[in-house]
Amino acid sequence: MKSIIACLVLAAIAFAEPGSSPVISSERTRNLRGLDYAPMLFEYHRQTVDDGRHFFTYPRRDTTFQKDFYKNHKKSMAFFDSDSNYSHKFAIAVSPVIGIDYKSSSALGDTIWPAIDAGLFIRGFADSLDFDLDARIYSEGHAAKKPKSYDHEVFDVQSKDRGDGGIDYVSFARYRAHFALNYAWARLQLARDVLHWGPGYYNNLSLNQFALPYNMLSLDLTFGPLRIYSVYADLRVTSWSYSKDNLNDRNLYAHRYELALKNFTFGISELQILYNENKPWLFVPVAPLFIEKGNYSERVNNGALAIDMNVQLFKLARIYGEFFLDDMESPYAVYQNRYSNNRWAAMLGFQVAHDFEIKGKELQLGTIAEIARVEPYTYCHYDTAQAQIAHLGLPLGNPNGPNSLAIDWTVYSRLFWNSSMKFFFGLHNKWLWKGIDYGSKIEDPYKTVEKKFIDKAPLQYTITPSISYSGRNASFEMELTFGKIRAYFLRTTFYW
Repeated sequence: MKSIIACLVLAAIAFAEPGSSPVISSERTRNLRGLDYAPMLFEYHRQTVDDGRHFFTYPRRDTTFQKDFYKNHKKSMAFFDSDSNYSHKFAIAVSPVIGIDYKSSSALGDTIWPAIDAGLFIRGFADSLDFDLDARIYSEGHAAKKPKSYDHEVFDVQSKDRGDGGIDYVSFARYRAHFALNYAWARLQLARDVLHWGPGYYNNLSLNQFALPYNMLSLDLTFGPLRIYSVYADLRVTSWSYSKDNLNDRNLYAHRYELALKNFTFGISELQILYNENKPWLFVPVAPLFIEKGNYSERVNNGALAIDMNVQLFKLARIYGEFFLDDMESPYAVYQNRYSNNRWAAMLGFQVAHDFEIKGKELQLGTIAEIARVEPYTYCHYDTAQAQIAHLGLPLGNPNGPNSLAIDWTVYSRLFWNSSMKFFFGLHNKWLWKGIDYGSKIEDPYKTVEKKFIDKAPLQYTITPSISYSGRNASFEMELTFGKIRAYFLRTTFYW
């Protein structure tokens, strides 16, 4: 282990800012990592310390992308832009990305080494259109005889007859992309990404960045302090690519309405999952999904509604919360909270952050903590593999799934050594109680029963220190997880 760490550190330091994307997007904790470590964490850091309106709808357009394109991308491997005499303005930049990983996880029962990914990051614009594509091919060696997918997406096992029963390698390809047309207050976008709605970082309840990526069409409308976001997404029913369940359609329609005043943000998110009954009308942002849900067959559609609030305090802290309602027998029954007919979730969090200048160097310090409760059967549906609020077997919302109680607390810092070198340190603590009764798995069919919230659920505590270095052309990052789950992740990324 020590020799591996030393080699990767030296490789990273041997090189000396990556090109930006036209969107501010969700975290990439499983694959397609870039040079920056935890970029969304520092987006929320910015939302804590900055003036102005605070919107919590991602992916969101980066309005500086075209304006700063030449400055941020001129050192790419390939760069093209329009001639000053040309009637249309356009530019495109292409950069190769290469990564080397070491991954070991007690949850997977596997060590993945070597793990290599290589591909291209292409981005650009033409007049009011902007786009990006991050596409890579992966090749991994696995110690396990029956390897599982580290990122929970589909992969191929390339094997041949061997006496020890092992495998040769695992190969797969991944990409994320955005293709958008902008017109003043409107943005129409085709994308493969993950939606993240609400002020939480770890535990957003309706749509969460730690879900798996999906293909989507979105319409983003901004009228001063009011933001309206409508999306359609194509979801997969199960994570097993050979399953006949994936011959059926599972579609997501979702709307978010967000009002951002000076230091207060109020948001409403509504979701509708349809199974083999696609209704394009639901994409219209003024169509209230919680009402439209009653117009279609109850057994093949699943709806939910969430409200959230964020309050910024003195550009030093923010307090936020979210309440998610999957189903309700009656308001009093929710208070009584005895039966599975009442499926809901709640989250509360706070973040404290501040920027310092020490001897001409910028230091960002902060801490963020959240607690989230998800009742049994939340995100589930009447029948297995139908209208669950899930994609490839994982929830679209809170990553801990139904019947869970989680506390996340992180202390973090980032030091800008110079214009191209950054250092990060973080310490993440997680306390998780995950139910073991029926209704704790997202594929469990819904039943009308008396529910038991995390009854006899064991505590799963983990602590994860992490460090990273990022330079102009390379980065190194390391995450070590100890506790109930043990995991080790090291990565070096090279970028041009």
